[in-house]
Parts: sequence; C-alpha cells; structure tokens
Amino acid sequence: MQKPERLTSGATIALITPASPPAEIKFQKAYDNLAAMGFRIKPGKNMRAQYGYLAGSDEQRVDDIHTAFTDPEVDAVWCVRGGYGCTRLLPLLDYDLIRKHNKPLIGYSDITALHVALQQRAGIVSFHGQVGGGDMTPFTLGHIQGTLFSPSSPYLILPLEEELRQAPEYQPFMITAGKASGKLTGGNLAVLTALAGTPFVPEFKKKIAFIEDIGEAPYRIDRMLTQLLQATDLREAAGIVLGIFTDCEQKGYTPSLRLADTLRDRLAGLGIPVYYGAPFGHISDQCVLPYGIDAAMDASAMTLTLLETAVR
Repeated sequence: MQKPERLTSGATIALITPASPPAEIKFQKAYDNLAAMGFRIKPGKNMRAQYGYLAGSDEQRVDDIHTAFTDPEVDAVWCVRGGYGCTRLLPLLDYDLIRKHNKPLIGYSDITALHVALQQRAGIVSFHGQVGGGDMTPFTLGHIQGTLFSPSSPYLILPLEEELRQAPEYQPFMITAGKASGKLTGGNLAVLTALAGTPFVPEFKKKIAFIEDIGEAPYRIDRMLTQLLQATDLREAAGIVLGIFTDCEQKGYTPSLRLADTLRDRLAGLGIPVYYGAPFGHISDQCVLPYGIDAAMDASAMTLTLLETAVR
C-alpha cells in the first residue's frame, strides 16, 4: 500500500462532491471547518453541479476527482458529504493516474465505494473519516491530528467515553471474544453490500473489517449482512469491528429483533473476534480509519490499534 504525505497547516484541500449534492449550509460548514484547521481551500470545478439526486453527471464528478489528484497545488482531497452516487463512478476512474498522484482522500458513508476501489485497484491508503460538512468536534479533530498530521504508532482507538454516548446505540458490547490482526478495510454496510457481485466486490479475507450504517431497521441489517456473508469472503475476515449504527432499531409495532440481537445472530457464529461500538459511523465524534494499513483488535477489551502510521 502506497501512503500519502501527511497534512500540515497551510496545506491546500480540494473540496469535492462525488455523491449527492450538499445543501448550501453544508458547503459553508465545510469551508469553515477546513479554514479553522488552517487549510487553504480549492473547490472542485463542478462542486456545486446538480443532476437530480447526484452532485452533477458522472463525468463531472469523475473529472473533479481526477483534477483534485493531479493538481500540483492540492495536498489532500476532502469530500463535502456522502449520499449516493460513488458506485457509478468506479468503472470510470483512472486508478493508475490516481496512484501516481497519491494524496489523502477523506470521507465516509457513500465514499466507502471510492475507498474500497482505491485500496484494491490503486493500492493507496485513503481515510474513512468525517466529511468536510460534518461536525468537527474536539474528539474528531484529535483523531484527525493523530492520524493525518502527527501520526504515532501504535495508535489506540477506544470506544467513546460515557459522556459522549448520545443514545443507547452508542453503548459498546462484545459479540465474540478474541484478538486478531490484519489490514483494515470496510465502511458503510449498505455500500459494501451494493458492491457485492460487481467487479469491485470488497475483499475481506484475513483483514479486519470495520462496518457501520444508519437508518436501517434490524431486518435490513440482517439482509445486508446475510448477503455479504453469502456473496463475499467476509466469513474469512480476521475480525470485525462494528461502529455506531445510529437509528437502526425497529419503529412501530412490527415484530423485530433488537439491533444488538440481530448483529449477534449474524456474526457470533463466525468463529472470529467481533465487537460493537467503535467510534465511527454517522456520528459527530469520529476516529479516522486508514484503509490498507496493519491494525490489531481485541474484542474483549473493545479496542482497535493502528500498528503503523498511515502517512509519510
């Protein structure tokens, strides 16, 4: 895996929208967030384009990605938001070009598709982390600093402390005890499932898979995990780290398992370490997870440790 250069104050960030079109308030928040971190901002030419539920045509969004990576003035590429649309771009990307101009790509949710493809096709380290238009809390900024600016190794990631747990689904718990090590991969459950059966199917064998989602009822979580278990090599992962699954309990009076019981039902029998509640997902307080670097997990202690730095 090829690592990008670390970030420094005063670096130039390309802002792009490779998925859904953000509201104007998200653009402003992204500008404010990145400026507060000491960055200069270079918006993508098509950043404000819109094509229905997409932030411009596929060609416009691909052009902004390629331009961001090849522009010598740009030091990193930050996505304003996720949404939907990145899977459409995967066959259109020039992975050799991106590898030759490697720089950090940061985002999560639908950006999962870009991360997985870049890990497998370009062999570069990219970063599952808060989008530009998200909440840059002290916790989140601390992990950005500790991963992208001034990295250390080993780097320990713990569950959120009690005062940062905003709802019952933030409560961590072990599903299967054990320790494991391997390279990191994963992301949003719905996007990973959408990649199954495509040429960009995620590869989990001997890796630590990290998974999160939002707004999915337990039966839908069940369905997506079942598909991944049947259509990919997720069963052969070294271990699984689950983030915070926000708003994923059944509503109303429809018979249902609880989220925790659904996750145990699908994952407890795999014979690999699994725990829930790592600080990533559709939440304000997020760690940064670099794709393709060596990591270790301890499901009993509910810890994830980055065993190497992700930037040079």
